[in-house]
Amino acid sequence: MDHASDGKARTKNMVLRLDPELADLLATVAEVEDRSVSDVAREAIAALVHARRRDKRFRRKLEENLARHQRLLDLLQDDQQ
Repeated sequence: MDHASDGKARTKNMVLRLDPELADLLATVAEVEDRSVSDVAREAIAALVHARRRDKRFRRKLEENLARHQRLLDLLQDDQQ
């Protein structure tokens, strides 16, 4: 999360498109838990990111993407010389 210079936490607004059934289920979870839909969605997204950080297959794919992008950057630099 970004922090402003005055010490207050800032958030980033995002648009999230869900199919109607999933949106209804998310709203139901939020209502039953007496929480906002945004809070429940943030928790679910944080759990997904946390899981991916520990997922070896995901990290391997990330490393492959980094290597591919580095090769592309190298090619672009070679063209400029």
